[in-house]
Amino acid sequence: MAQIKDAHTGKWDKGSDGIHLHYDTKKYLREGKKLAASLLESIESTTLYFDDLDIGDRFVSSGRTVTESDIVTFAGLSGDFNSLHMDAEFAATTPHGQRIAHGLLVLAITSGLSTRMPIMKLIEKAILGLAGLECKWVKPTGIGDTLHVVLEILAKEPGKKPDRGTLVMKRSAVNQRGDTVMESVWRLVLKNKGGAA
Repeated sequence: MAQIKDAHTGKWDKGSDGIHLHYDTKKYLREGKKLAASLLESIESTTLYFDDLDIGDRFVSSGRTVTESDIVTFAGLSGDFNSLHMDAEFAATTPHGQRIAHGLLVLAITSGLSTRMPIMKLIEKAILGLAGLECKWVKPTGIGDTLHVVLEILAKEPGKKPDRGTLVMKRSAVNQRGDTVMESVWRLVLKNKGGAA
């Protein structure tokens, strides 16, 4: 049986059942943490402005599973105890066949997943405010559905003041089956580079 040198550690090994490679796991964890810290520092020290983004830019978030606890907590927070969300027996008789998440909960999760995207961290210091939001729900979201967000820059509109502009972005909530469950258009006012004083 031939011996193979592990390119990561420089160690050679073979066993009766084949080649065994040795990895210094702690070393890779340390290096990974250093790299992650360096990337985070780079993102936190960089700001993108209205002028830096292009129509058609597209970004995808990580996922998040909607739980029963999310629905119950949101009902308590919002005061919306509609039977579609809270009554399993009633919800089983509806076309959905189960309890579904509040539409506004799906919108809130979409917002939260969006803010975790690197692009949102990069524009965070340039954001002056949210100027508008349109939303429609195209499919229900049930307990156990995992959502991610697809964010796309649809348009860029010059501001009423020369130091800013409005970024029009579409944020779609997509479930684990690839179904879009919610579509929203957000109008975010950002500083441009000239207004970054």
